[in-house]
Amino acid sequence: MEPEAIVVRDLQKSYGARPAVNGISLSIARGEVFGLLGPNGAGKSTILSMLAGLVEPTSGEISVFGVNPGRNRAAIQARLGLVPQDLALYPTLSARDNLVFFARIYGLRGKRLRERVDAVLEMVQLADRADDPVNTYSGGMKRRINLAAGLLHQPDILFLDEPTVGVDPQSRNAIFESIHALNRAGITLLYTTHYMEEAQRLCHRVAIIDHGQIVALDTPANLIRQVGEGILRLEIADGLVGAVKERAEQLPTVHSVTCRDHQLDIRVRDAQNALVGVLGVASQLNAKISGLQIFEPSLETVFLSLTGKYLRDE
Repeated sequence: MEPEAIVVRDLQKSYGARPAVNGISLSIARGEVFGLLGPNGAGKSTILSMLAGLVEPTSGEISVFGVNPGRNRAAIQARLGLVPQDLALYPTLSARDNLVFFARIYGLRGKRLRERVDAVLEMVQLADRADDPVNTYSGGMKRRINLAAGLLHQPDILFLDEPTVGVDPQSRNAIFESIHALNRAGITLLYTTHYMEEAQRLCHRVAIIDHGQIVALDTPANLIRQVGEGILRLEIADGLVGAVKERAEQLPTVHSVTCRDHQLDIRVRDAQNALVGVLGVASQLNAKISGLQIFEPSLETVFLSLTGKYLRDE
């Protein structure tokens, strides 16, 4: 039986004295949609580059379908598709001409080439714009063609590095539909993102990365159940934010409180029940609440609970 799609043991990568990846270990089953989640600069793209054989690790072991990609990249190249975060397209060429160019790099010719170009254009829902220059496309449409290029050779595993950054809602949904279709066809997907709601929607399991280390790894549902906390976000308008914070921290329903300017993020296990106590504190202090949001447990709140910081912090 073929080994797991990916096995990583104690993977490390340093640039000088700065560790970008610091002791990552994980395995990804064949046919799984696996998410690497974390803020920009957490090490996600570096991990992806090492798995693809593009960057040499400082230390550690990597196996992709039983092969070390750094030592024998040619052995897995036909089975691996990579969709980089940076667009790899020729803007003055049409989408079709871009795909034909990349298909030839993959060794496709003749009827097979034409069939694959047509198939991936249909998959990313851009067949009707195939002959328009790429520089006339929206950012989201360019991302969809970028995805199509990584699918031309029908890889067994696809690496997607932040594929929805800066895209419009229509393109985001088209990318999601493509991911679901690919996974139904048996393709293994490794998906990096700093959008936790995407991972919660798409991934079978996720690893949350912070400062080059895994701080949690499980299914989204298990992480939310085991770690997730709700957040009450209050805007205090009249200079009493410090007093509200101090009193709220004493409530038995409150886990912790984070303050930013006039905003309090109050982490609680049961947001609806805790809300009564928090509003009571504000009322007793005559604090004016100018804004209130309630966030039920999610991967976003899991990340905040595990790292103590906001997801999009650097």
